[in-house]
Amino acid sequence: MVTEKGLLEWGFGNRFEEAFRPLADAGLVPARVISGQGRLLRLGTAEGEVEGEISGRLRHESRSSANLPTVGDFVGCEKRPGSVWRVHAVLPRLSAFSRRAAGDDGEEQVLAANVDTVFLVAGLDSNFSPRRIERALVLAWESRARPVVLLTKPDRCDDPEARRVEMEASAPGVPVHVLSPKHGTGVEALEGYLGRGETLVLLGSSGVGKSTLVNRLLGEERHKTAEVRRADSRGRHTTTRAALVQLPSGALILDTPGLRELQLWGGTLGLVDAFPEIDRLAPECRFRDCRHGTEPGCAVRAAVLAGRVDVDRLESLVKLRAEVERADSPRDVPRRVEEKNRWRPVHKALRTFRPRG
Repeated sequence: MVTEKGLLEWGFGNRFEEAFRPLADAGLVPARVISGQGRLLRLGTAEGEVEGEISGRLRHESRSSANLPTVGDFVGCEKRPGSVWRVHAVLPRLSAFSRRAAGDDGEEQVLAANVDTVFLVAGLDSNFSPRRIERALVLAWESRARPVVLLTKPDRCDDPEARRVEMEASAPGVPVHVLSPKHGTGVEALEGYLGRGETLVLLGSSGVGKSTLVNRLLGEERHKTAEVRRADSRGRHTTTRAALVQLPSGALILDTPGLRELQLWGGTLGLVDAFPEIDRLAPECRFRDCRHGTEPGCAVRAAVLAGRVDVDRLESLVKLRAEVERADSPRDVPRRVEEKNRWRPVHKALRTFRPRG
C-alpha cells in the first residue's frame, strides 16, 4: 500500500506499512490514536480527525488492557462515513511507556506508544539532580525510544556549561542541550528532532518548563503554564489530558499526565543502556551474579577505586535495579522482604565504600 499524505502527517510511514498489510487485505484502514478515554477515541486518519470506538471483539480478545489502543498507537479501523469508526486491531508498537495499573493484579497499563524521541527536561535550579535524570533515562531506554536531555532555566545557575558536562557524564552517549523555553534561547538545537511525522514526549518534574517548551514549539500559548513556588522550585501540573499535537514543523508532541507518576517496573534493558560503563565491566567480575556490593573479585568496585567509574553512578544503579526487581511481583510479600534483607549489606557497603579524593 502507498501511504496517503494525511497519514504521513500522523507518523504512519514505511515502518508500519508492512505490518498493516494483512489488515488492509481484510478491508481495514489505518489510523492513529491521538487522544481518548475508555472505549471512545479520537483518531487521525487520511481524511482528517474522526471519532472512534474499540470494537467489542477487540476488547474481548485482548488478554490485558496493555493490548488495547492507547495514545500514539496505530490501529486498523472499519471506516464508517458519517458515524463513529470502529477499531478492530492494534499494530505492533515500536516503543511504549508503561506503568503498573492500580489494584492487586498489578496489570500493565500502556500510557503512550510509538514515541521516537523522549525529551528529559530538568531545571538548572536548586532542584537539579543528575540522579533523578538517571532514573528517567532508565524509563526512556526501557521504552525503546531515543532519550535527549534538556536542561532549562540556565539563568538560575552560575555555570550552565559545567552542569551540562556533569549531565553528559551521567548520561553517556545521550545528547544534552541547555536552553531557555521562556526566553527562546537554545531552542534551535531541537530542530533536528522535529522532523515531519516524528513523535516526541516530555518527561520531567513539575515546574521545569515542559508546558512553556510545548508553547514555544507550537508558536502559540496553547498549554497553560503556572508559576513555580519559590520555596522548592516546584510548579503545578498544567496538562490534564493526553493528546498528540501537531507542531508547525510536522512533528507530533505528546504530553500525558500519567507519565508524571511513571514507576520503574519489569525488565532491566533500560538499566543496561543507562549505565553502559558499568555493564561493560560486569562480565569481568568473579561471580556472574555479582551485585557490585560486598562480593570478592568485583571488577566494578575495582574500577571505582581506580577512578574509572563514579561511585555515585554505581550507587544509583544499585538503587534503580532494586526498584525494578521489587516491582516485578508486587503481591509477593515474602520475596520482597527477602530482597530487602539481601540488599541491606550492599547498601551498607556502598555507604562506606567511597574513594577519597
